[in-house]
Amino acid sequence: MKEFLEMGGYAGYVWSSFGLTLIVLIANVVAARRRLANEITRARRRAMRPGAGGGI
Repeated sequence: MKEFLEMGGYAGYVWSSFGLTLIVLIANVVAARRRLANEITRARRRAMRPGAGGGI
């Protein structure tokens, strides 16, 4: 197990690459959720404006 974690002497490069990739993936999900929430908020505000055609 120790040999696997050390990655043949390249552990610093390998694990930092995995860590950076994980950070980027998480940031991507967070950013997408924020954009979606902002778009939903904008759509609701537009629908509530007078004359927006939100009613039947």
